[in-house]
Amino acid sequence: MSRVGKYPVPVPAGVQVALQGRKVVAKGKNGELSLDLTEEVDVTIDGGKVAVAPRGSDRRARTMWGTTRSLIQSMVTGVSTGFTRSMEITGTGYRAAVQGKELVLNLGYSHDIRYPIPAGIKITCEKPTSIKVEGADKRQVGQVASEIRAYRGPEPYKGKGVRYDNEVILRKEGKKK
Repeated sequence: MSRVGKYPVPVPAGVQVALQGRKVVAKGKNGELSLDLTEEVDVTIDGGKVAVAPRGSDRRARTMWGTTRSLIQSMVTGVSTGFTRSMEITGTGYRAAVQGKELVLNLGYSHDIRYPIPAGIKITCEKPTSIKVEGADKRQVGQVASEIRAYRGPEPYKGKGVRYDNEVILRKEGKKK
């Protein structure tokens, strides 16, 4: 039995959740998100709660029960409060800046890296060495942050590169004489 799926998702004030056929749509102050449902689960909306139930007792139905509930929870949280991923840049001369619809990164290469900011994502740089990625879709926020980090991931000797603010870099000892 799913431990996650059996709890209903509470819908906060200011968020509307609707069921349109086999699609769940959540609307809030941060926009609108939708989720296509699989054939293994049923969704019901009563008052301020969204409940997910499996259609059968097979393994696939039970796994999709908890997964669907978590996806709906992420949608509701995203349209009400949103998701944020903060990153730090370490290294001499490494910096970032937002110019129009692009994030410009100087990461020690011979050229600047220009990353086009996707729709639904807001990127800010309070300092030249910090990047904040914000948005309503949890998956998209994580994907954008991962793509930015992949341009120059942190290296283990000096820690230079782009890293998440809560990431711990395991440092290695350098050469010995």
